[in-house]
Amino acid sequence: MERASLLLLLLTVISFPLTQSSAPDHFFRPSSAKPKPTLSGSEYKQFFELNHPQPSDHLKPSCSLHIIHHTFGNTINRPPFSTPYSPPSDCPPPWLHVALEFRANSRGDQYDRISGLWLDGAELLRTSTAEPTESGIFWIVRKDITRYSYLLSKRNVNFTIMLENVVNSIYTGVYHVDVVIFFYKDAAVRASVTRGDHISISPNRGGFGAKGVYESPADLIIPISSFRNDKGYWFIIDGDSDVHFRKLRFPANTRRAVLELYVSFHGNDEFWYSNPSNTYIRMNNLTTLRGNGAFREVFVTIDGMFVASEVPFPVIFTGGINPLFWEPAVAIGAFDLPTYDFDLTPTLGVLLDGKDHVFGIGVNDGISYWLVDANLHLWLDTGAASVEAKSVHYQNPGSSIKRREEFRNLDGSFAIKGKRKTHLTGWIKSSAGNFTTTVTHGYKFRSTIRYAKNGNYKQVKQNMKSSREVKVMNEMGILLSRETIKRSYPLQVLTMNLPGTKKDTYMLITNVSHALTDKYSNGKFSSFVHNKQVANGWMEVKDHDVIAGEAVTNQTLTCVGETGCYVRTVAVIGGSLVVDYSTYACPSFF
Repeated sequence: MERASLLLLLLTVISFPLTQSSAPDHFFRPSSAKPKPTLSGSEYKQFFELNHPQPSDHLKPSCSLHIIHHTFGNTINRPPFSTPYSPPSDCPPPWLHVALEFRANSRGDQYDRISGLWLDGAELLRTSTAEPTESGIFWIVRKDITRYSYLLSKRNVNFTIMLENVVNSIYTGVYHVDVVIFFYKDAAVRASVTRGDHISISPNRGGFGAKGVYESPADLIIPISSFRNDKGYWFIIDGDSDVHFRKLRFPANTRRAVLELYVSFHGNDEFWYSNPSNTYIRMNNLTTLRGNGAFREVFVTIDGMFVASEVPFPVIFTGGINPLFWEPAVAIGAFDLPTYDFDLTPTLGVLLDGKDHVFGIGVNDGISYWLVDANLHLWLDTGAASVEAKSVHYQNPGSSIKRREEFRNLDGSFAIKGKRKTHLTGWIKSSAGNFTTTVTHGYKFRSTIRYAKNGNYKQVKQNMKSSREVKVMNEMGILLSRETIKRSYPLQVLTMNLPGTKKDTYMLITNVSHALTDKYSNGKFSSFVHNKQVANGWMEVKDHDVIAGEAVTNQTLTCVGETGCYVRTVAVIGGSLVVDYSTYACPSFF
């Protein structure tokens, strides 16, 4: 890394008269720029995402179902692949756990691609692919899908996968995908484990934490999506005013409702967290379409009433910013994108009137394009044909967004502060009693972008903190449960343009530091997940092709739950894994 260190030093002392860069950007590393594989290194290389243990990791499955075996070649603008699904006859529901494994391999030259998996129209996994090499790569994504037991119990429904890929004379990589579902009926049947491998900290709540919303799977799941033959089930949001809707009617005996939101960002908004203001673009006569500033909020409405929102976690795909960073350890969330859970139980007083209601999903300040859909999880009162409900309090003062910008020509700074707090209260009278649910959610968002050196130096800093509380009380005013979820995800990206070694190339210094922290508590149970990744390096670029470069990536994942701890640390230099250490001992500060 001596060359990288030297170039980083140049940052502080030299200003080059280059054209302003739109970095962060999306890049591609062709085979001609990659080291040729040796005979000893001819095996496919494994890529991975550092993630928490799953509850079934050390259990022997009762049965399995190989549901998908398909190759995605030139599938752009073509319908998704679907196959019939029915649960295995040799281990019918109920199941203690169900796990999905998405297995993929590829070789050649290819950009990363987004993919979604649906069962009967409800999304089970949002994932993205790795950029392959000439010698070949593979990866495995494992996700607990127990929460979808209602769907998994259905027979003769479609299992669908969308993966739009481009194959031509330049992009030669095809993606070979297998999907296997493992069913577990008995927790006592365990595979061979080493000391400490009993840890089970997996979240069933949208990708982070533990236990929580889906500890007991829903009785009914309704997809909030719209199937289009050539575009799959997700809504495609092209702008701030592009809100997509789904009309549905609730069962009269619904006692609890949670909306699970899937979201990813692409095109001109793939790096939304680094977008400058439209004024900056216009005043400098720039051709980039990446504007609208660096704030985005995904929101949900019911009959036009705003009910929930979140600023999404800034997932970086494997071609993003510097593809050398994400080999073989991909960025946080790249293989298993996070979802966002909104408890809508307090709104049942509006929804249980026997009429149709319209759910809407949109992106504040969004530009082309976002892929969103949602699953509505409903728990039913099996002891009654209907429940009585009333929404008694709704408070949404709206978001408070403050923007400040100062720039002269291509240099300057942009700052955004945002916050929102919503409060929902409602009660239901069911066969089990009268219960009042109160949901309080708030977030605080900060973003700063700074350009210097004639726009060739760009620094992005962002931090998002979210706090959600769900309280349930009985008719005597006694608190029955109190669930709190606190998340934060700071991000810092630094890019610097320098002259390349050739006339038609440029050098790009890159640094990324991002993390996700999740704290969860419910009564005596609590958990903590902290995942941090730091990467720095350089690359020489021609157009969007990486022709040379070096990178170092370090990452540490810490999970703490009621059954213990899990810590894993990895370090990667030049695409080679040089450190991979894990332990089930708690860090000294816990």
